[in-house]
Amino acid sequence: MKRNSRLSSTLHILVHMAEAPDRALTSEELAGFIHTNPVVVRRTIAGLREAGIVTSSRGHGGGWQLGRAPDRISLAEITAALGETLLPFSTEPESPGCLVEQAVIAVLDDFRLEAERLLAERLSHITLADLTADFRRRYDLIGVSSHAL
Repeated sequence: MKRNSRLSSTLHILVHMAEAPDRALTSEELAGFIHTNPVVVRRTIAGLREAGIVTSSRGHGGGWQLGRAPDRISLAEITAALGETLLPFSTEPESPGCLVEQAVIAVLDDFRLEAERLLAERLSHITLADLTADFRRRYDLIGVSSHAL
């Protein structure tokens, strides 16, 4: 299954923002973290600004910052702000007149709705602070082991 790179990239840059709470990070800096163009970063996280997850400022010293504390930002909110689904299939009709497609959608739609509900529920309990803490723990382990070599 293909990884949802938009969500992964967004979480990646949000962890960097959480690690630098006292300064705004430019689109160029954020793009460097995920090896893309600054325009892609701005386009990707625009929905996060509308949801209050991030803020932006222009001019000297401007850039992107978290809109609130990382422990008050859930992965469910981030996913919703991006307009993403994490399920590997959709029940949106491609050929609405196709009877086979209608039968498939009828079978899968209740399952999809329940899976989305369960996923959103689980992600609502995981915060950006949790993700950042796991990153920090992993980073510290590598730092300790590399000094021990």
